Amino acid sequence: MKGVNFPVFKTKTEGVTQKFNLNDPEDRKKYFAAKAGTDIEKLKKYLETKTFVGFLMGKKNSGKGTYSKLFMEAVGKEHVGHVSIGDIVRDIHKSLSSEDDKKTLLEFMEKNFRGFHSVEELEDLILGRGTSSLMSSELIVALIKYEISRRPKKAIFIDGFPRAMDQIGYSLFLKELIGYRDDPDFMVFIDVPERVIDERIKSRVICPKCNTPRSLKLALTKEVGYDETQKSFYLICDDCHERMVPKEGDELGIEPIRSRLEVDDQISKQLLELSGIPKLYLRNSVPIDQKDIVDDYELTPMYEYVYNNETKKVDAIEKPWVVKDDNGVDSYSLMPSAVALGLISQIAKTLNL
Repeated sequence: MKGVNFPVFKTKTEGVTQKFNLNDPEDRKKYFAAKAGTDIEKLKKYLETKTFVGFLMGKKNSGKGTYSKLFMEAVGKEHVGHVSIGDIVRDIHKSLSSEDDKKTLLEFMEKNFRGFHSVEELEDLILGRGTSSLMSSELIVALIKYEISRRPKKAIFIDGFPRAMDQIGYSLFLKELIGYRDDPDFMVFIDVPERVIDERIKSRVICPKCNTPRSLKLALTKEVGYDETQKSFYLICDDCHERMVPKEGDELGIEPIRSRLEVDDQISKQLLELSGIPKLYLRNSVPIDQKDIVDDYELTPMYEYVYNNETKKVDAIEKPWVVKDDNGVDSYSLMPSAVALGLISQIAKTLNL
């Protein structure tokens, strides 16, 4: 985040010398247990009877969903939920095709919505048939309440709210609005360099058959091909063995969403000044001169390729990914699990466990 210096979380742990493969679920489980086992056990016990509300604040594509899901992977999914505003809108849009689901939603809205639209108008707004393509803040709050009402009482990560400057006021009272009056709440601020987001978009590819995503630069498959005609490398899907291709428009990187990123940045900066709520800080990068506080396998690898004319195969060369953070400091990008480790530790501390 430009102009803001987030603290760097130390992940290197005394006595832990094993190297873990953070792309492997079983190894990740061992990694979390080795580096945050005590906090994880305390959180599991806490979540048996208590809950929390965590507001995830960060730019679009900053990993809000990824970090909350890794938290759930470490402590268990039974008592924790992830509520993404974007997913809520998409899921509810689909649910309106079912008469039973539509009836349930509209009955809920009739009892719980407070705003300047009739219940009949709400259906048109959700389906995009209204005169405005933007949903009102009152409607978004009501949809959040509806989504949470469909779940048993759980600790909740709220992802993507507030998403506009005029929604900041609503966010101050959202915990009370959704019935979590006695539960602790906190805001999680995520700092990811724009360069990281840009490269993730530009290098991502998908399988045209199964839509599995990967990244030519950051998440290779078992087999890499070489197009002699175009003098370029490509990934081959592990499952379908199809040549993976870029998504249309990805070559533009963050440019199509730059205005969205700027709004996200403004919202986060304003909320950083908020009093009366604990703040947690997740930083996706570590300055090169502070590398000694993390383990090498926690650094995001990037890949370059060389075509071997003798073997007719592609050799992948792995090295740590160095990027400039938003303040121009040369930094290493961190693996998601290393960032999630900071989330686990800070939540346990915030809850006084």
